[in-house]
Amino acid sequence: MELTEKTALELSGMLERREISAVELMQATLDRIAAVNPAVNAVVSLGAPDALLDAARAADDSPRKGWLHGIPIAVKDLANVAGFRTSFGSPAMPDTPAKSDDLMVARMRAAGAVFIGKTNTPEFGLGSHTFNPVHGTTRNPYSADRSAGGSSGGAAAALATRMLSVADGSDMMGSLRNPAGWNNVYGMRPSWGRVPGEPLGEMFLHPLATSGPMARNPRDLAALLEVQAGPDPRQPFGLPKENFLDAISAGIKGRRIGWLGDWGGAYEMEPGILDLSEAALRMFEELGAIVEPVAPPIEAAQIWDSWLGLRAFANAGRLDPLYQNPETRARLKPDAIWEIETGRALAATEIQRLSLIRSEWYRRAAALFDSYDALVLPSAQVWPFPADWERPHRINDTGMDTYHRWMEVVVPVSLIGLPCVNLPAGFGANGLPGGVQLFGRHGDDLGLLQLAQAYHEATDWPGNHPPKLS
Repeated sequence: MELTEKTALELSGMLERREISAVELMQATLDRIAAVNPAVNAVVSLGAPDALLDAARAADDSPRKGWLHGIPIAVKDLANVAGFRTSFGSPAMPDTPAKSDDLMVARMRAAGAVFIGKTNTPEFGLGSHTFNPVHGTTRNPYSADRSAGGSSGGAAAALATRMLSVADGSDMMGSLRNPAGWNNVYGMRPSWGRVPGEPLGEMFLHPLATSGPMARNPRDLAALLEVQAGPDPRQPFGLPKENFLDAISAGIKGRRIGWLGDWGGAYEMEPGILDLSEAALRMFEELGAIVEPVAPPIEAAQIWDSWLGLRAFANAGRLDPLYQNPETRARLKPDAIWEIETGRALAATEIQRLSLIRSEWYRRAAALFDSYDALVLPSAQVWPFPADWERPHRINDTGMDTYHRWMEVVVPVSLIGLPCVNLPAGFGANGLPGGVQLFGRHGDDLGLLQLAQAYHEATDWPGNHPPKLS
């Protein structure tokens, strides 16, 4: 088996036992990137090979820092890595290397990761299709004429094609779930507060996005989450650090799973999406879990109303400095301008109304988890669409009224910061991959990882069905 086919934890063990060197692994990684990245455009801003091999050599010569010691990592191009440009996929950003690591990156570096470059993302992470005017379009490894999803599309495609063994991502509106589903890998949006962001600016009003891990199996997912997670004393609402990996193998017989389907018909789905999801749920039944349909606990229109305003409010605050500068404003894509101007127009009373809807949904979800260990929705409402599209404008006969409405199915999780794992669910009749969202009570990240591990042991979609690339 090629080194790049192995799991991250397998590689870590081989490095620790000196069965391979970090230099050998780096060379194998660079060879793999050279072979397959031109077809998918997932890894961007790749470092100079000689410099990367020197960094691997330094890892070989230094004491072991953690389980990531010597593992090549490319970071999503929304986070700062010292020495690499952070483009955000936008021509409005300076073409200069970052001077320091973001907190999550620093934690991975402290665990021994060797950074090799960045993974592609839409401009400012807006939209679930990874294309931008700086680095171009990331394509789906299972069909190069299709989207890899987003905004962690580069990370998901790099994992699927074995250019990376493990990866980071971030998720405001499905960005760790939609691309994971479309690339036949695992992506986890942790409970909000599990993985802190940056201790900068306003830290109380905008808890919609979070960083998290992506991998080809739940054990690697759990191991990376342990590195990323843990409270930061400079930030509020942090969750305590937990040991996920040691407890990930557990019996799931008798655990209760609620199936929300298309939310009572509120979410338009392309043909085959629900069938694929239900097939994944049957696997849980075979493993002894109890699966039941669940009626919509709140109107989907209320959730969308709250989300549309609060997301725009958050993005307006985040991107306002670029909007205020006429030179950078002219370089922002229309979706970013729309988000900023929508958010800036909201009155304080409207923000309060939207937050009250959000609060009510959290209370209703908490009541559901008194009866269920996890709930399930599809990870996307459509199959991977043509890569030359900007976005889907219709699902079946229903028009999409915003640039992101076609991803409405991910909003119930995002709005209230619940933990969620994308499970690879197999392939449709069209040969394209899809996934399901398995989500649970806030703070129960371990319970979801245990369900994911049991499912993976029974299916291993990523291992059994890799993309057919050279």
